[in-house]
Amino acid sequence: MFCVPSTEFGAIMNITKGGLVLFSANSNSSCMELSRRIAERLGVEMGKVQVYQEPNRETRVQIQESVRGKDVFIIQTVSKDVNTTIMELLIMVYACKTSCAKSIIGVIPYFPYSKQCKMRKRGSIVSKLLASMMCKAGLTHLITMDLHQKEIQGFFNIPVDNLRASPFLLQYIQEEIPDYRNAVIVAKSPASAKRAQSFAERLRLGIAVIHGEAQDAESDMVDGRHSPPTAKYVAAIHPSLEIPMLIPKEKPPITVVGDVGGRIAIIVDDIIDDVDSFLAAAETLKERGAYKIFVMATHGLLSSDAPRLIEESAIDEVVVTNTIPHEIQKLQCPKIKTVDISMILSEAIRRIHNGESMSYLFRNIGVDD
Repeated sequence: MFCVPSTEFGAIMNITKGGLVLFSANSNSSCMELSRRIAERLGVEMGKVQVYQEPNRETRVQIQESVRGKDVFIIQTVSKDVNTTIMELLIMVYACKTSCAKSIIGVIPYFPYSKQCKMRKRGSIVSKLLASMMCKAGLTHLITMDLHQKEIQGFFNIPVDNLRASPFLLQYIQEEIPDYRNAVIVAKSPASAKRAQSFAERLRLGIAVIHGEAQDAESDMVDGRHSPPTAKYVAAIHPSLEIPMLIPKEKPPITVVGDVGGRIAIIVDDIIDDVDSFLAAAETLKERGAYKIFVMATHGLLSSDAPRLIEESAIDEVVVTNTIPHEIQKLQCPKIKTVDISMILSEAIRRIHNGESMSYLFRNIGVDD
């Protein structure tokens, strides 16, 4: 695992005032590695708590030490059973609230359901629902990383610190990719162009954007929106009223805006889950002359057959952070590499507990980062 050396604030990492309790809300032991790293950097022991599933699949949480009047930090990394992960967190937060904790801070590096943050047809904004549930359970502060949409912070009525993993990924590029000066930063769709531009400007590299790939847009031809009004409502429509219809989108042929011939292509995004779009982008870049292809993402969900597909693809390396445990996927695919981000989470916890400013962790971060 690639670890960033603790040069700037590592020396003061262990300086914390009393009254801090650190819990891991995971019943899955494979998800506790990040919690252990954070506790080690802070120089504290993990709090004593039992989180387990009853035979009837109900989640039970038993806190085994006093939290009265203390700052409680609950670290929750998302496992494959995301709904169980959420219940573990909510129950533990509520248990701390009813045990008279002074403050309850959730440390959730990857915020689940973050992709469902927009209204689609007759669906719902699930991330708003989840935010309301966390606040209602008793959460007083949230530390997270690289939200899928920064506007998710507005769903909460508590302070939210949305940390960035880009400094760690940028350092990986500079130290682990030979001849990175011959690279070009690639956005696999116009939607991720701002992130690619941010990486390119910091590394003083060029940028390329892939346009015309398959989109996630859903057809609304079958949801009743185009159905004609029933007969009894026809009279209510003014005969001269003709609402213009929006011209349907037509996917253009795949094109690459920018030169990647004879270059290293580095695709950047916030989440890598279903890898089909990344594989298609890699094939396109190979056809345009890129001789090496890297994928950099903060959250490596890597669901389903993603490891196998990556191993068989034109992608040379996939670099993700340890916001989500993926040790099993790394065994299946040696191309997957991990960057440790426990340092910035530890420093955020230390600063919040000691009442220090968080602005140090957001240096040189613009609105579009």
